[in-house]
Amino acid sequence: MKVLVVDDHALIRDALRGVLAELRPGVSVLEAADCKQAMTLVGSHADLELIFLDLGLPDGDGFAVLEELRKSNPAIGVVVLSATKDRESVTRALRLGAVGFIPKSGTRPVMLGAIQLILAGGIYVPPEVLGPQEEQRPVLTTFQPRSVTKAASPADLGLTARQIDVLSLMMQGRSNKVICRELDIAEQTVKTYVTAILKALSVANRTEVVIAANERGWKPETLRK
Repeated sequence: MKVLVVDDHALIRDALRGVLAELRPGVSVLEAADCKQAMTLVGSHADLELIFLDLGLPDGDGFAVLEELRKSNPAIGVVVLSATKDRESVTRALRLGAVGFIPKSGTRPVMLGAIQLILAGGIYVPPEVLGPQEEQRPVLTTFQPRSVTKAASPADLGLTARQIDVLSLMMQGRSNKVICRELDIAEQTVKTYVTAILKALSVANRTEVVIAANERGWKPETLRK
């Protein structure tokens, strides 16, 4: 696995390198201190799988870089790193396609848990941006960027029972391979179902599926009942 860490602080890059090596032995970690270096490395390493992106870079706006990366390299997951963790920034990053938002103020165990979740195909959101009932949970895969409003059920949107099963597991951060095992179906079938879910919700990626489902008040533990 090849990962790019983009941050102008060497200590942060070193810390992430150590965490990644602990979680994924043999991982190849590239480093960039600014936007220019980052885009150069992205252009020369077609096998990159994940990017950790600091929002406060010295030569550019982190949100603009995130948006550019998602448009030009949609197959590469981007995790946002930030010194701030306000709801507006988290929501904006996830809507731009980030697969996680990790505050730099987090402890090492929290960072380990967050990155472990992301490597498993989940979406990490800081508990601080969630409601008071969720604040004690250290690792989360869903969030509610604004007050929940009830809407059509998945079935009302035309999703079949099996597609709803897949949606439920997607909301829990399961990867396609894990969904295959849990539902005992072929990976290509899962991909077909995921495409149908994206279309039904009018979204472009898995992150937006989680956001859209939560905005409708759907809960993964009840969808499959």
